[in-house]
Amino acid sequence: MPPLPDADRSGRGLPYALAAYIAWGLFPLYLMSVRSIPPVELIGWRILFTLPVCLLIVTFRRQWADLLGALFNRKVLPWLCLSSLLIGCNWTLYIFAILEGHVYAASLGYYINPLINVLIGTLFLGESLSRQQWLAVALAAVGVAILAAGALTTLWISVVLAISFALYGLVRRTLPVGSLPGLTVEAIVLTAPAIMVMVHLGSSAAGLHLGNDTPVDIAVGLSGLVTAIPLLMFAIAARRMDYSTLGFVQFIAPTVVFILGLTVFHEPLKPAQLWSFMFIWCAIAIFAWDLLRKRRNVKTATAT
Repeated sequence: MPPLPDADRSGRGLPYALAAYIAWGLFPLYLMSVRSIPPVELIGWRILFTLPVCLLIVTFRRQWADLLGALFNRKVLPWLCLSSLLIGCNWTLYIFAILEGHVYAASLGYYINPLINVLIGTLFLGESLSRQQWLAVALAAVGVAILAAGALTTLWISVVLAISFALYGLVRRTLPVGSLPGLTVEAIVLTAPAIMVMVHLGSSAAGLHLGNDTPVDIAVGLSGLVTAIPLLMFAIAARRMDYSTLGFVQFIAPTVVFILGLTVFHEPLKPAQLWSFMFIWCAIAIFAWDLLRKRRNVKTATAT
């Protein structure tokens, strides 16, 4: 199925994809700033603070008609509920992985995800790859396999993260709903379970942890912006780019996470991880070179 035109605005999706993936790559730094908040509570606050941000942007962009149209569309709403479930599971597992010290497992999930995106693009969306791009896919697969071989005990984390986000992107790409209205409906759907979780935590012996540390409280309050803005940019990019190309751009995020693991979290770099990096970066270089070559050929043909 071809990508649907985004109702928000026209233009190419690459700048949005780059911004989203860089922001997601830096997300572990944000999580470390709020690590005093238990993961389940942090997820609840994240959802509750995301909805007001979405509603403010909807108001600013005068998209209430689009939002209500998506919310009361019987054909669209079930799919948005599915995308809400997928992204909610993705958020939950990613936060647990980072806060429990499985940074590389989380990163591996987003190295696997582009390969799944490429397969989805070629098998279900009618996209085609050149021989050079298939070579890039093969090299990246080898690099991911090397990483996976050294992380079998946490491989399930990586696989669930990869599949949930790939399916989320596929659902959002094919729905006739603008990026912002769709994201807002997802936040609305997730709000009810988030409230139930927070009520349960508030009535338990552990209680809620917000309000004990002003800097942490401010950081948690910003979770809505930290969540909504990159996800909105991704939703825009997913509707304006070939899914296969979008998948390879995504290698930016786990690479940033790996760099943070080395420089900020001081996790040791194993030889297998170094070899994996080499294969994956070779794949990215080949894929990027082929895209640039094709774009240059198109410009040359247009000029003549």
